[in-house]
Amino acid sequence: MNGINLKRYLVSGIVVSLMPILIVGQLVRIQVDSDSKEKLKALQEIYTGQLVTIVPERGIIMDRNGHMLAGNKVVYEVGVELAQVTNPHTIALTMNVVLGKDYSKALGIASEEASPKAVYRPLADNVSEEKVAQLEVLIEQMQATYGGRRGKDVPSLNGLVFRQHLARTYPEKSLASPIVGFVSNEGSGYFGVEGYYNEFLAGKPKQVLVLNDPTYAQELPEVPDGVSLILTIDRNIQAAMEDLADRSIDEYGAESATILVMDPKTGEILALATTPRLDLNEFYRYSDVFTKDTPFNPGVSQAYEPGSVFKVLTMLAALDSGAVTPDTEYVDRGAIEVGGAIIYNWNRGGWGPQTMLGCMQHSLNVCLAWVATQVGAKDFYSYLQSFGIGRLTGVEMAGEVEGRLKVPGDQDWYDADLGVNAFGQGVSATPIQMAAAISAVANDGRMMQPHIVRAMINKGYQQNIEPRVAGIVAKPETAHTLTEMLAKSLEIESSNALVEGYRIAGKTGTGEIPTPLGYTSNETNASFVGWGPVDDPKFLVYVWMEKPSTSPWGSEVAAPVFREAAEQLVVLMNIPPDNVRHRLYGQ
Repeated sequence: MNGINLKRYLVSGIVVSLMPILIVGQLVRIQVDSDSKEKLKALQEIYTGQLVTIVPERGIIMDRNGHMLAGNKVVYEVGVELAQVTNPHTIALTMNVVLGKDYSKALGIASEEASPKAVYRPLADNVSEEKVAQLEVLIEQMQATYGGRRGKDVPSLNGLVFRQHLARTYPEKSLASPIVGFVSNEGSGYFGVEGYYNEFLAGKPKQVLVLNDPTYAQELPEVPDGVSLILTIDRNIQAAMEDLADRSIDEYGAESATILVMDPKTGEILALATTPRLDLNEFYRYSDVFTKDTPFNPGVSQAYEPGSVFKVLTMLAALDSGAVTPDTEYVDRGAIEVGGAIIYNWNRGGWGPQTMLGCMQHSLNVCLAWVATQVGAKDFYSYLQSFGIGRLTGVEMAGEVEGRLKVPGDQDWYDADLGVNAFGQGVSATPIQMAAAISAVANDGRMMQPHIVRAMINKGYQQNIEPRVAGIVAKPETAHTLTEMLAKSLEIESSNALVEGYRIAGKTGTGEIPTPLGYTSNETNASFVGWGPVDDPKFLVYVWMEKPSTSPWGSEVAAPVFREAAEQLVVLMNIPPDNVRHRLYGQ
């Protein structure tokens, strides 16, 4: 190392060593020098302030046609600046008369002594613009009448202030409430898409320092609004299905009703009507409406044993695996033993020689249990898993449950389960799972991912959610064959589900309800699944009536509900009758 470089390093080292000493010396000088202390204090006062959280506007929720289902409205927090209060009694009385607040509680708040830690206290929140206007009139009137007078006995609303902010509003009240969900006073989303997409809808709040000295105050930064959602549902279809669900409960004496409408080709949910429903503007009544174990949205949150609608999946697996063909004959003697358990038909009778069409038409438990044994346990449960039974569908609504599918190897699975599961008992699934799985039959064997959000709008840009194939679960020819079998089945028996002018495929379901002592109850779950038009399905409808009292049978309870739903859908969706459509489009 030459001499010049050595000198440079020595000088640099001395400077670095002296810097801490100089800094400490400057701090000591400031503490001792009164002028410097005053300057430092002035700077602290200028650049001190309060951290303020800027909350972005929550994204809105619309149906597929832009009809608003959830938005925001201006509301106010009413409070008191304690140092300005001259008559707590007047404030408390006004809160009681205008806003219905407890007088004693308001008086206690308004009577607090002001201090550095007690500057402002809230009295009421989510107060409407109309109510605030009333309060402003009262303030003006008192100011005009008593403005020049002083004293604790002089009526005064001094200190009463209003802070504007946004609150959630639901212009359609209870319409689509199971799908939408709600937002609490604290700004958190619960249930439905409000819960599922809470963070996206709410946006990202930002904290900024607001300086005390207005001379140095800066303009508050803009915070992007939350993401807005366009749903797949059609407001008019949703309203029609909700009306039908309500009327069906009255007509059939059911505890609840669920009607799910989806497009089998895209997985889009066009409507999901359940009972009961809640006016989302009155979310605080939640515990009054949903008592005991009643879920907010049974369509995704309540699994049940679906009964014979499950036979659609059993037959799909059997036909696709080659275990049977439509012409395979089975001699039904009224009972069959599977894994040590004896299985009977719904009427305890034997039906003699039957093709697979006959087995489905007459909904024969014995025949379908035999069909499952022909598929074999390994392949049967492999198919059911590919259909999504026992797994979440991933639909964008909070609170989805999986149901339960026991499979060989599970500790509580027995050989008898193969026969029982074949006709939808001993297995539980949600309406959304069943609809998604069976939609593959209406869609050439392709099962679509069910979804409720069609597009997201973020910072002015719209991102469409493309349909997604959840799995190819059967060959196209298998799906066509089974669809034709189910359409013929309805036509042969002159089903209550038939829709004049349209060819429909579908299946009834009557499921026994298990109790701790087994299937000892006379109560049932009545279901029906159907789709149409058969040659070009535009809709799939899944109906579930819980514990109907007029009749236990799906053919007498759920099938008529499906028919009425389909009759409304062909009008609302502008689907011409088959003969007109074939003539117009050459189909």
